[in-house]
Amino acid sequence: MARRRDEVLDAAIEVLGAAGSRRLTYQAVDAAAGVPAGTTSNYFRNRAALIDGIVTHLEALERRDWEEFARQAAPAGVPELAAAVTRFVRHATGPGRARTAARYALFLEASSRPELRPPLVRGREAVVGWATEWLRRFGSPAPRRHCEILLDYLDGVAFHQLAFPAEDFDPGPGIAELLNGLLATAEPPAAP
Repeated sequence: MARRRDEVLDAAIEVLGAAGSRRLTYQAVDAAAGVPAGTTSNYFRNRAALIDGIVTHLEALERRDWEEFARQAAPAGVPELAAAVTRFVRHATGPGRARTAARYALFLEASSRPELRPPLVRGREAVVGWATEWLRRFGSPAPRRHCEILLDYLDGVAFHQLAFPAEDFDPGPGIAELLNGLLATAEPPAAP
């Protein structure tokens, strides 16, 4: 039962990310999930409940992805950190495009539905906590502020790529330049 609900939510994220908020219907989600008609409405009685479910599910998926990213990437210096962040942005705008677009659609939905903000803020805070610690290890004199600058930049780069896709998309030089600027006076990273 929980697996079917997760399949419905995965499909809802795909629909939201690929077709936008206006196309997020029970019928579209049922079709995308390959489940019998009415399945989505059995789990989510109204649109607000479906959106709430998507927000919570997206938070869990993104936390899992960031934890995996953090586990795999143990950069030894700023160039390796920039390369790891670049890989993540390429994933978020490539194979993870629908999920990234769904997150941005939820941000817009939160502008008129303030009740969506807490789970979206929780997801961002988890990323901020992790990234702040990395920047602290790299000697940032203001790791939280630098983290927020970096994440705001990454959101802008990803949003721009989603809205105006470029075949030759390469966020690497900008990410490297930003990290080098933020960490110019920093000490080398401490051993983990």
